[in-house]
Amino acid sequence: MLAESPRNSELRYVDLDLSLSPQQIAFRDDARDFLEDRLGGVFADVRGRGGPGDEHALFERRWEWEQELGRHAWIGLGWPAAVGGRGASLFEQVIFYEEYAKAGGPGRVGIVNEGLIGPTLVHYGDDLLKARFLPDILRGTQLWCQGYSEPNAGSDLANIATRATRDGDDWVITGQKVWTSLAHWAHWCFLICRTDKDATRHKGLSYLLAPMNQPGIDIRPITQITGTSEFNEVFFDQARAKYENTVGGEGNGWRVAMGTLAFERGASTLGQQLSFHRELEAITTAARHNGLAQDPVFRDRLAGAWTSLHVMRYHALRSLSLLADGAISRETSIHKLFWASFHRALGELAIDVQGANGMLADGIPVDSEEERYPINSGQRMFLYTRADTIYAGSNQIQRNVIGERALGLPLEPKVV
Repeated sequence: MLAESPRNSELRYVDLDLSLSPQQIAFRDDARDFLEDRLGGVFADVRGRGGPGDEHALFERRWEWEQELGRHAWIGLGWPAAVGGRGASLFEQVIFYEEYAKAGGPGRVGIVNEGLIGPTLVHYGDDLLKARFLPDILRGTQLWCQGYSEPNAGSDLANIATRATRDGDDWVITGQKVWTSLAHWAHWCFLICRTDKDATRHKGLSYLLAPMNQPGIDIRPITQITGTSEFNEVFFDQARAKYENTVGGEGNGWRVAMGTLAFERGASTLGQQLSFHRELEAITTAARHNGLAQDPVFRDRLAGAWTSLHVMRYHALRSLSLLADGAISRETSIHKLFWASFHRALGELAIDVQGANGMLADGIPVDSEEERYPINSGQRMFLYTRADTIYAGSNQIQRNVIGERALGLPLEPKVV
């Protein structure tokens, strides 16, 4: 249940108070001023670019934007001041990510840095690792990729086959990773390897940090149906990582890896949902323009999308409140299933609103005459969102996790 409040108080829940304190209002205004000044000025060319399916757009300029965020301490908001962060509260982080989305902030080239490896090092890294890597992440000058998935270890991550063997002060890595986002731009990779050849499943794994610019690493882009290649295959053939770059200690890779995945549930999810809101606004505008907004079926679909977005926002806020208290509850378990299913349906709505024109390619120039997207933004959204219910755990796997771990239902029978 919602009640209207004065502008500076935003919205208030009956049992989840979202009113802003004077300190939070000042924080919000500071973020707004920074974003409006930069994205309305010197970085206006990257505004709204680099989202899903558009990751290749203006990459160098968006990396410059990442470094601009770092110069003004907008990276690592929630990290402790002792490691260079601002020690911002969870609510302040939510405020920033929502303001970022409202301002049309570009897709972050440092999302893996700040959202995954950074918090992992804060929580599991020793002082040496923190001192070596966190400053560059906070400055936005270092790019990372994630080496988790393999051809036979996707949703079943415990089936990791990539091996690392000890050689003096180094690990020697051999194996293959797949669906590695931004690997062709990354300077470093954090990856899970099997370091105990006699152990099985989640045992005997270690979490290693390896430089990407070295002999023994072969990166092969995977061209998607959008025409871009955000994802890559990465082959390791006697590549090396320093033993001291083992996060959490040898053999503790599964625990650290699960911690990394937990950080994906952070405050940036609210910014993601505002990006969805902008997409829905564009779809609604198109429906009004071509008259489909008056069609009862499309009006119902548009209204359903709007309602789902608001329910998802309220659920995310409640889940974040629980996570702030250290609780992994039933409510927090359904987030990925919820947003992935919603976004895939929104992609379908985007293409349906275009009607027959949605079947035609436009050949829109993007960064230069040499680089072209053959499809428009709605088509790109439709194609890209087909993967939302597959990556980071398919919907089927998510439902199993919810049933078995959150609800305590019997385990799914194993095929032998």
